[in-house]
Order: sequence, then structure tokens, then C-alpha cells
Amino acid sequence: MPLLRPAALPLLMALTSLAAGAAELTVSAATSLTQAMRDLAPVFEAAQPGHRLQFNFGASGALLQQIAKGAPADVLASADQETMDQAQAQGLIRAAQRRDFARNELVLIVPAASNQAPKALADLAQPAYARIAIGLPASVPVGRYTQEALQTAGLWPSVEPRMIGAVNVRQALDYVARAEVDAGFVYATDAALMPDKVRRVLTLPTRRPVLYPAAPVAASTQPALARAFVDFLLTPAAQAVLARHGFGRP
Repeated sequence: MPLLRPAALPLLMALTSLAAGAAELTVSAATSLTQAMRDLAPVFEAAQPGHRLQFNFGASGALLQQIAKGAPADVLASADQETMDQAQAQGLIRAAQRRDFARNELVLIVPAASNQAPKALADLAQPAYARIAIGLPASVPVGRYTQEALQTAGLWPSVEPRMIGAVNVRQALDYVARAEVDAGFVYATDAALMPDKVRRVLTLPTRRPVLYPAAPVAASTQPALARAFVDFLLTPAAQAVLARHGFGRP
């Protein structure tokens, strides 16, 4: 094996040090954050040279179940407080480092080509709305927000039999975009992704604000970097990216 010249030793040592310091941070994030998180990645990585973000997107409830079963994750970013409360109760996150970082709205959409649109939430009780896309309330936060809003309006008993369950908010959006349903409930940021295929007709008041919390996962092998990412989400640079995607400040 040829010996390295003395001049090459500093370069080799620098490369070895960089490789040893490099780390990949896994962020399990709600589906509705997909585009925003992908745009946040280069901003965070520029501030943390040598480190890279890897994302696992899904319904918040499903992400919680994965982490509870030992799936590798460093940060959890959910679309509701209930999921994070459950994670905290199970000791799966570092509760003291939990932060709310974004806000959203619950909206009702219809296919863009539809010649009908409800003027009020009560209109969903009409026969014309036979198929309504709703996230599964047991595991999808947008479904829980929807169920609560419909229960408050006294409409859940009439709407639930017409529910076409979606495993995440993007599936509900796709059902409406493909006109496979007559209406659907999604977040405002998701509706904005397909302005040519869906039409936003109502914004629904929610009993609890649609706030997104993030926290380092307790089992993370990179606790300092995980905390740095959660703190980063509240920086002006990160908030600007989130705002471009339609998210409000917490």
C-alpha cells in the first residue's frame, strides 16, 4: 500500500473529521407539511454544514404509532396537539423542547368542474352530496377537526354515513381533485396546491386552533441536532418558508 505524502495528510484528516461529524436527521412530519419541509431542508442544512435531513411523511397518528414501535426518528412534527399530547404521555418526546411552529385552517372543497357548491355547512345534508372525503378521525388530525366541526354544527350523524375515509389529508385532496367525491375537507394549504382542480368554498371554525407542534423524539441518537431543528422552525428564515406555503405563525 503506497504511503501518503505529508502534504496529503491534512486533507485526509479534514475529510475524516467531516465524515465523523456528519449526521442525518430523520424528521417524521405530517403529510400536509410535505412541500414546506422539503423547502426548509436546504435552509437548515446550510446552517448545519455536513448534516442532512431525511423525511418520513404520513398521517400524524400513523407516525406516532411508528415511533412507539421503535421506528427510527429524531423529530416528530404533527398536525395537531392531540397526537403530540399522546406522544408526550407515552414518554416518546422531549416535552420540555416541544414547540408550536405553524398554524392552518380547515376548509371545505369541491371539484373545480362541479356545477354545485354548498353555501353553508348545513347544505352537506342534501342528497347532492352523497360522497364526502374526510380523513379517518382515529388517525388523521384533519379528520378529527372535521368531526368536531360537524358535531358542533349537529351534522355529523347525517354526514358520517356518506364519509369516504382518507388515510391522510392528501388522499382526501386527491379524491376531490379527481371528482371521485362531491366534496371534501382538507387544510387551506392543501387546497392551495391544486387551484385548477379543486375549489375552496367554506372555511370552518374549529373548537381548537389548527396548530402544528414539533418536538425531539426521546429515543433520538442526536438530541442536540434534533433540538436545533425544532428551534430552527421558529426562526425568521423558517417562518418565511412556511408563510410561502400558506402556513400562519403559531
